[in-house]
Amino acid sequence: MNSKELLVGLLKHYSPTESESTAVNYLTNWMNDAGFETQIDNSGNAIGKIGTGPISIMLLGHIDTAPGEISVRQEGDLIYGRGAVDAKGPLAAFAAAASLGAIPGATITVIGAVGEEGDSRGALYVLDNFDRPDFLLIGEPSRWNRITLGYKGSISYTLSVEIPITHPASNTANACGILISNWESLLEFTRTYNTQHEKVFDQVTPTIRSINSTSNGIGDYAQMHITFRLPEGLTINKIKDKVQTLVAAPAKLQLTQGAVEAYRASKNTKLVRAALAAIRAEDGTPNFVVKTGTSDMNIVSPKWQCPSIAYGPGDSNLDHTPNEHISQVEYQHSISVLRTLMKNLCNEK
Repeated sequence: MNSKELLVGLLKHYSPTESESTAVNYLTNWMNDAGFETQIDNSGNAIGKIGTGPISIMLLGHIDTAPGEISVRQEGDLIYGRGAVDAKGPLAAFAAAASLGAIPGATITVIGAVGEEGDSRGALYVLDNFDRPDFLLIGEPSRWNRITLGYKGSISYTLSVEIPITHPASNTANACGILISNWESLLEFTRTYNTQHEKVFDQVTPTIRSINSTSNGIGDYAQMHITFRLPEGLTINKIKDKVQTLVAAPAKLQLTQGAVEAYRASKNTKLVRAALAAIRAEDGTPNFVVKTGTSDMNIVSPKWQCPSIAYGPGDSNLDHTPNEHISQVEYQHSISVLRTLMKNLCNEK
């Protein structure tokens, strides 16, 4: 099976978070047929290993996608499907590049991790149960000629208000009004912080994920789910302390899921040099980027402290969109880059 068939096959196995098993089985079987030593680990990750050399290279992609199934189809150079960009395209490129055969001196491990769009349970399992690799690549879209060095951190809360109902004509604030007032206090903090930081990667980005209100004739209820994307200079503990001082009763703030710190990898590594050379070998002009979202890089790279980058084909502006698609030409470029990159890691002195 060629690399295009691998990508299309993965896309046809729709795998939103917590429903990844059919896609995991598909990828594991594909890697087994391609000569990998394969397994599905206890968290549900697809694992494929090829080669027995002393240099360990881990290609950590994720096989789950955002929800919203998209008809898998080809239109000219473009292949459409949920996950084409985020992040089955990068994962397929990882597996395809490694499947071209063992590289002397290297042991290559390809992982299709589950849960990246949720609680990152797949990456957390890898962190706890796999040895630290010599080099780590995270499979995320960055265009074939760009290298992602870092991601913002993230923390999410539920902001809620529950009060006795009041008459609409009274001067007493209702639950919605109190909720919005507290949200405005949080926004004012982010605006003040951001005036001191020009670059978006260095700013706090607040987002309302959802908002709703209801009343049962006795109580008045309102809540919103909010996320703060965090820069390197603002740690989880700092943001926790700050937001607690800004939320006033009767509003309540509850942490809703695991928070992660921002992370930026070093440029001055053998891995980065190998990636730059590989992109140039494809007649590309390499660039560095940092991302305002999060990825499994935030989970594993700070703990392992090994050379790491995120890399993969695709336009990240299409992540989670109903128009998600990837260029076949770009996909093939990325496979060539990855293959050369891994050879460079084994050849560079």
